[in-house]
Amino acid sequence: MKTDIKLIDYLAVRRSIPAFQMAEPGPDKAEIEEIIRLASRVPDHGKLAPWRFIVYRGEERVRLGEELLKLALEAKPDLSEEMIQVERTRFTRAPVVIAVVSKAAPHVKIPEWEQLMSAGALCLNLLIAANAYGWVSNWLTEWFAYDERAYPLLGVAPGEKVAGFIHVGSSSFPPVERPRPELAETVTWVGGGDA
Repeated sequence: MKTDIKLIDYLAVRRSIPAFQMAEPGPDKAEIEEIIRLASRVPDHGKLAPWRFIVYRGEERVRLGEELLKLALEAKPDLSEEMIQVERTRFTRAPVVIAVVSKAAPHVKIPEWEQLMSAGALCLNLLIAANAYGWVSNWLTEWFAYDERAYPLLGVAPGEKVAGFIHVGSSSFPPVERPRPELAETVTWVGGGDA
């Protein structure tokens, strides 16, 4: 069996960098387009492309942070100063934030669940593609991924759902390993497990 050692080496150490540890620079428009092109190569039963991307860059991220802060204050008017700053900077922690939006819908042949999983695969592929270009990345959802009041601000249409916000940028922080589950805790063998 032939293996791609570089890919195996990458998968053995793949980690996300927290968004708050990211900084400029980030990928330019051409690189973002190539990252998205690579990420789009996911399993997609029926070739539906039941997802789309929204790319947030530049000063628009500051405006979004202020608008999301207003929504957060409507729900919790007594937010601490620290949390106000957290809300305000949700989109400015990384130079680029890419939303993966699921357009999963009932279909005569393709289950909605498979369409949703395709969007999840897309999020992971975005991380991997960004890393392949030398950037750090992180997949987050945040409260506003589930709050439809925020959807018009974010460009998410009625009936769509946010699969994740992929933060992409640079970092001088070293990646930190975290505990991973043992195979015995997550794998069930049905025949042939001893070979």
